[in-house]
Amino acid sequence: MIAELSFIGYVIVLCAAILASYLFSFIISRKAEFGFRLSVVSFFAILCLLQWYPKSLDQDMVEIFRAKIKDGEDTTVIFDRLQKDKAKLEPGEKLSLDSWTNAIGESVDLRDIVKVDFQREVFPYLISEDGDENLNKKQKEYAEKAKRKTLKSLKLSAESWAKPTYRDRKLINREILKRVENEASGKIRLGLDLSGGVQFMARLQAKDDPDNPGEKLQITDGQVTRAMETIRARVDEFGVSEPIIQKFGTDSIIIQSPSLSQIKRERIREIIETIAKLDFHLSHKDNDLLKREMGSPQFDEQKRLEFELGLKRRRVKMMSYEQEEDDGEIFTITQFIEEQPALSGKHIKSAYVARNDLTGVPEIHFELDSIGANKFAKITEAHRVGNADPRLLAIILDGKLISAPSINGRIHSRGQITGDFTRAEANNIASSLNNPLETPLKIEEERDVAPSLGKDSIAKGYKAAIWGLMVVAVFMLIYYLLSGVVANIALALNILILLGVLCWFDAALTLPGIAGVVLTIGMAVDANVLIFERIREELNVGKSLKGAIASGYDKAFGTIFDANITTMIASVILIYMGKGPVKGFGVTLTIGILASMFTALFVTRLVVDMLLRAGIIGSEKSKRFMHLRPSANLPKFNFLKYAKPAFIASWALIIVGFGAGLLKGTDKMLGVDFAGGYSMLMKLDPGSAAKLNDNIDSGSFREQLSLATGIDGAQIQAQLQTEQDTREQKLRIDFPLGTDDVDNAAKVEKHVKGLYGEASLERLKLDKVGPSVSGEIQKSALIAVMLAMFGILIYVAFRYEYSFAVGAVIAILHDVLMTGGWFFLSGRELNAPIVAAALTIIGFSINDTIVIFDRIRENLRMGTRGSFADVMNTALNQTLSRTIITSGTTLLSTATLYFFGGTVINDFAFTFLVGVITGTYSSIYIACAIVLWWHKGKRPELAAPTVDTDTVGVAAT
Repeated sequence: MIAELSFIGYVIVLCAAILASYLFSFIISRKAEFGFRLSVVSFFAILCLLQWYPKSLDQDMVEIFRAKIKDGEDTTVIFDRLQKDKAKLEPGEKLSLDSWTNAIGESVDLRDIVKVDFQREVFPYLISEDGDENLNKKQKEYAEKAKRKTLKSLKLSAESWAKPTYRDRKLINREILKRVENEASGKIRLGLDLSGGVQFMARLQAKDDPDNPGEKLQITDGQVTRAMETIRARVDEFGVSEPIIQKFGTDSIIIQSPSLSQIKRERIREIIETIAKLDFHLSHKDNDLLKREMGSPQFDEQKRLEFELGLKRRRVKMMSYEQEEDDGEIFTITQFIEEQPALSGKHIKSAYVARNDLTGVPEIHFELDSIGANKFAKITEAHRVGNADPRLLAIILDGKLISAPSINGRIHSRGQITGDFTRAEANNIASSLNNPLETPLKIEEERDVAPSLGKDSIAKGYKAAIWGLMVVAVFMLIYYLLSGVVANIALALNILILLGVLCWFDAALTLPGIAGVVLTIGMAVDANVLIFERIREELNVGKSLKGAIASGYDKAFGTIFDANITTMIASVILIYMGKGPVKGFGVTLTIGILASMFTALFVTRLVVDMLLRAGIIGSEKSKRFMHLRPSANLPKFNFLKYAKPAFIASWALIIVGFGAGLLKGTDKMLGVDFAGGYSMLMKLDPGSAAKLNDNIDSGSFREQLSLATGIDGAQIQAQLQTEQDTREQKLRIDFPLGTDDVDNAAKVEKHVKGLYGEASLERLKLDKVGPSVSGEIQKSALIAVMLAMFGILIYVAFRYEYSFAVGAVIAILHDVLMTGGWFFLSGRELNAPIVAAALTIIGFSINDTIVIFDRIRENLRMGTRGSFADVMNTALNQTLSRTIITSGTTLLSTATLYFFGGTVINDFAFTFLVGVITGTYSSIYIACAIVLWWHKGKRPELAAPTVDTDTVGVAAT
């Protein structure tokens, strides 16, 4: 839902979210009655809980299926077959649709063995308990309309439902299996990087424009839609649940199919690019004569040229196919085929695979539409054996001769294609015949994740999230005591809302999405810290606890609102500009920001009011338990005294970092997302790690692989990556794309396993990015960063002053460049998730800057004495505790990502760790310093000071 919006749609969503959060927090938290507020929170919490609880992330589909069917001999046989197939699966892999179909059997209708109540859930209105005779006329009309609607969605007629053919029964069984799979997968949908599977980005290949030589025809929406429908039908057979297929840009399609073995993932790659244009041709009337002429002893080079010219004039093609005899010997059979098709394959209505009753060899059975059937009947009648002009019927698929059998009789609407097919080949051909691809597709990008890596990523992501939550919760509890309990209640509700909304929108949870959850945990406490520190300041001026709480929430509201909205600008751009995992991270972060605003401004206020009503807090003694006693004297650090040397040192470090990266070369700076190529991640035997590492360091690994594959050694990059918590090592190899006829990925995998057989190498992940896609990623990354900075510039200029906006944007630019410099110094490569990290750093950096700017603005309006530098230093000291706590908790939660998140997320975690430190530092020595220098040390003229109407020492009402 979120992912399908246009850019204008994202802007509208952002504006609506800003307005809704402002109005909701402002009106409800101040005006609503206590009971109503409690009801709203309770209702919202229960609603979010029900969205995902009690469903787990993943359950055994076979066991769910067992609970849905009746006991009997048939079901015992089915389960025995399913258990045998399960034993052959890779870790994390799921049974394919073929496995389920074979286990159930071609003749079994699941409606006969599935429980009636479950049938009614799957097929509403088609299965009734008492029949339609108990319904009145209006109810019957409604039921009939509902039945027709359900049958239409199943692409079945009433007759097909009552007396299904083999194809109809397969569709009905599939619907039942889909529902079982849906229950087994749980409400929290996992992304590709967590479930395992394969994702392709395929681009439609434009045809040449006949009217304008050298130019291409524009790809239309209709072509993209038809290609999507074709690919969906082709890939559908590989899993029980439907594949995820989405339009990308104007001429590309994203195809995702999870939880598959490597063999099946490779089969999907093949069928995506298969055009599958099948035609029936007749052999030439002089076929036998031409074969004898070609085989004569006088057939020399001159005769061959004359022979080929003669074929061209007569519009005849010489084609061959191989046939295996019973003794295993393979013969090549050559036929002379007429170029003009006798019947186009577009008339094929359906095709399926069946085994020959006598030989058991797979055959492709097909059925023609009415026009094709009539035409085919005339052709086969005229050219069957025994007639005046007998011919062979040549079956040509994608320009290749499959077979050329004799026509033994008249064929009308049904026929079969026989040949030397394996079951897999026959299935691929049948699928392609059912769904011919009119416009060729070329795979530009590929993401291949083994199910075992996905399972490992879930475990590591879960561990990182739990540790992040525990560390932050314990810190808040120790530091703020009872107030920490209030903050932790808000934090728990924040996670509950985040998961609930993700399920609500059916958004996939990705590994970067888990990173978004962990970062949300760290940043969620920021609003609570702002509120608690504000309350403490109000107590400092002599207000009662109740009055300080009311005033603290009021004064913190604007700061919290500005800080979170500027972060949301970056997260919404992530959703719009990113794709796959990056988009998932943006969705998670956006939901987390909105949830943290709601819980901090509304939920914590409600809990505090409950404590006040219960008399638990309110006394002087209670301030100690809430850790809200007035602070001691404010620290008086002169931060800006060192602004100039700090400013110079910062930019010098940036130059050093980027200089070091450029010296290593762009091939070591840019990962495959930006440079194009392959990146392969492989699991290895721990005992072989030392030898591999030595060979990589010495360069022999690169030399051996280059010699074996023919790939330029300079373009091969290899390294061992170490898990921070387990110290387990994985081999990563980056290498270039091959030519159209050569698959470098298959070559590299084959040869590296051959060269290091003792290492027991196993492919876990493969990323492929074509040159056009890498160019698009570079462009979109640059646009995303520029849009984020421009959006923040506009917002801060509108809310504060132009000088503040310039200071904030330069500080953001500094943070991105500084993080990049340290990133390159650590020897890492840029990839797409790092763009997400950079935009998150932008959000964090502006969040911290806004808090300081807001306090500077407030002090200026209240007439704080001293020079502009004094006012700034005062604001920095006032917000120092908040800065330390917020940055500290975010660092702690990000550290759990770095140490427990695994190899895949390690670069992201490292980037954000550096970004948090840099963002905290830049708010003082970059943003504030620029504003100070902009005004040449003079106080800027801002709006008139606000007046605090609360009376000191009197409870607010």
